[in-house]
Amino acid sequence: MRRLRPDTVFGADLIAGFPTETEDMFKNSLDLVEDCGLTHLHVFPFSPRPGTPAARMPQLSRTIVKDRARRLREAGAVALMRHLDGEVGATRRVLIESHDIGRTEQFTQVKLAASAEPGTIIDLKWPRMTADNCWPLE
Repeated sequence: MRRLRPDTVFGADLIAGFPTETEDMFKNSLDLVEDCGLTHLHVFPFSPRPGTPAARMPQLSRTIVKDRARRLREAGAVALMRHLDGEVGATRRVLIESHDIGRTEQFTQVKLAASAEPGTIIDLKWPRMTADNCWPLE
């Protein structure tokens, strides 16, 4: 996919600390972020839901679950920064979702330094971010 469209990005929803997950299994999840070049992660710690098969499985301690979620989020933050650094100088189409928030075609959220009409699509050149992480409207 990236050979045909190099600007393609991928995201994933990841569960941290699923019952019986070993450290090696968890490391596979961490490696997946790097190996697949994931950019946008939604990480959440496993929590049992009554009546589900997973709730009946041996549970990991909440400390381990929270720590693994934290480590996955850190890996996601590094991956996102790598993506953002690679965007500097690129021109991207941005769909304005609210007056000062939009998303690129790659699903990257941007905060605008000035208001724009929701529902419009504008082309923005990705600058180095400002101190408040805003894209100035050009």
